[in-house]
Amino acid sequence: MFEPVSFDPGAHRTQRSYLTRYRNALWLLTKRDLRVRYSTSALGYVWSILDPLVMAFIYYFVFVVVFGRGGSVGEDPYIVFLLAGLLPWMWFNGAVSDSTRAFIREAKLVRSTSIPRTIWVNRLVLSKGIEYVAALPVLAAFAIFTGASVSWDVLLFPLAILIQATLTVGICLIVAPLVVFFRDLERAVKLVLRFLFYASPIVYGFSDLPAELQPFAAFNPLGGIFSLYRSAFFPQQLDWYPVIVSAIMSILFLLVGLWVFKRSERTVLKEL
Repeated sequence: MFEPVSFDPGAHRTQRSYLTRYRNALWLLTKRDLRVRYSTSALGYVWSILDPLVMAFIYYFVFVVVFGRGGSVGEDPYIVFLLAGLLPWMWFNGAVSDSTRAFIREAKLVRSTSIPRTIWVNRLVLSKGIEYVAALPVLAAFAIFTGASVSWDVLLFPLAILIQATLTVGICLIVAPLVVFFRDLERAVKLVLRFLFYASPIVYGFSDLPAELQPFAAFNPLGGIFSLYRSAFFPQQLDWYPVIVSAIMSILFLLVGLWVFKRSERTVLKEL
């Protein structure tokens, strides 16, 4: 009545071997990117934190010193509130921006190597993610210096990283192949990212938005992700509605990204 279920250890070993090779190739390319980026730089690691740090001080000066924020936007200490949203934004912005050149810049290697082409996108997300993690001590230093308290919600940090990585990979898998066909898309992506910076709760919090806009603003997946990061220092910023929406949308973006990438991969190789 019941057919025996056969187990093929060879197939299991083959799959495990494929995942191991994929992981090794991804890590080697990521290390190469980081080495090339910082080996010729005198400041090295400092550059990974200098850009967000300068931006944070500019917005701090504008909102606190010039306009006298007075607690109406964000939370105190505002510099910690700002960095908690700005640092992950730099990860997202950097990965998506670089994905517009993921195939074009490495055209010869993409054509000549047999490694899975998704690696050329995922390495960007991973290298920018490593830079984000490397910048976290700066956030911790400002939290200590300003006396910001740390809540148990800091344990949600890995969840925020996971959701953001899923979202970023999905979007990059969509953008990278499409730019090969439509070169003007590279500039369009930069414009969209510029708009998205101000449309996302970075210099302000999700709760600072008018109540009638919050249900719609939750469909910006970055909103829920940033509220998870900020909850480590500001538990009142945690709102599970945008977090759940962010998680669902991130998974959808990943599925769409994999579908777009698979459908366009062969044509991309012909265009390069």
